[in-house]
Amino acid sequence: MADRNLSDVGGTPGGLGHFLLGLIMTCVGGYLVSHRVSVVGSYWGFYGPSTFGVTLIPMLFGIGILFWNGRSTIGWLLTIGGGCFILAGVIANMHIYFQPTTLFDTMVMLVLLVGGLGMIARSMATHHSG
Repeated sequence: MADRNLSDVGGTPGGLGHFLLGLIMTCVGGYLVSHRVSVVGSYWGFYGPSTFGVTLIPMLFGIGILFWNGRSTIGWLLTIGGGCFILAGVIANMHIYFQPTTLFDTMVMLVLLVGGLGMIARSMATHHSG
């Protein structure tokens, strides 16, 4: 361990340049891809249209119980379970769309993203100086 220097990446000698270039490429590619994606929500129905409010009931009961007794196990279960149920409902009703873009732009985005990941993986391999 004493003979290691700053350019050692992933426990192998060398590779700092590949790692930094790969990190930059991955960040730029990931940003460009995520910038072209739209995430929209829709109304969530629970046994019918526009009844999302019904899913709040267990969590609200849990919160009420916790205000009565902060150590209540059933209060904590209802609150945490209701919150998880609401979060799952929100995530399940998201629609993710890739906005129209040119083939060239799409290829640049994906090459940067995947090429950067490849460069990061390459940086973990042993590099021979010389």
